[in-house]
Amino acid sequence: MHLLIIEDNRRIAQSLERGLTESGHTTQTAETGMVALSILKEQLVELVVLDLGLPDMDGMELLPEIRKLHPSLPVIILTARGEIESRVAGLDAGADDYLVKPFAFSELVARIRALERRNTRGVAPQIRIKDLMLNPIQRTAVRGATTLDLTPREFDLLLCLSQHTGEPVSREMLAREVWNITSRAVPFDNIMDVHMSNLRKKIDAGFAVKLIHTVRGIGFVLGDIQP
Repeated sequence: MHLLIIEDNRRIAQSLERGLTESGHTTQTAETGMVALSILKEQLVELVVLDLGLPDMDGMELLPEIRKLHPSLPVIILTARGEIESRVAGLDAGADDYLVKPFAFSELVARIRALERRNTRGVAPQIRIKDLMLNPIQRTAVRGATTLDLTPREFDLLLCLSQHTGEPVSREMLAREVWNITSRAVPFDNIMDVHMSNLRKKIDAGFAVKLIHTVRGIGFVLGDIQP
């Protein structure tokens, strides 16, 4: 893949470029957010490695701008901010993965491979649940004649549920598959509930048949059923 490394520390950037090139990727580097946006507007980039501490803007400010340009472009955050609140904020802002410095380079390469598989493995071009239609490639969702305005995180939640239609999906699985978090905590559950509540309103509001249901003590299920 062709990777864009957004990192203002020249030593780190050069190290990443060298290692990722040896791993079979092509790379280029942007030292500021503005340069990164210019590259993303003009060139084909298949994955972004994003440092949060940039000289002209915080990476958390840059991430929504990247999402406006390329809603489904994989983004991995690299940062020294390791608190769970920072990780959740980064993932909620649209990042696909979050790696805390210092990290093992082999782990970064493995996470890039995982995102590459996620985007290229045999995904059905469309998923239908009753009158709800998802397109995982274009990342669009339509219910009836209504195109749903979903955030990246809401679409990821819906896609995860749709891949287990009719089966309860636990909070642990959603935390792992959607947020890449393996250790849940009460504050994180509250965040998940907010996203799920917003998603439920967009999916079910105005429709007689409700498709998202809560399974008490377990998680959630998608389908025309009563759990």
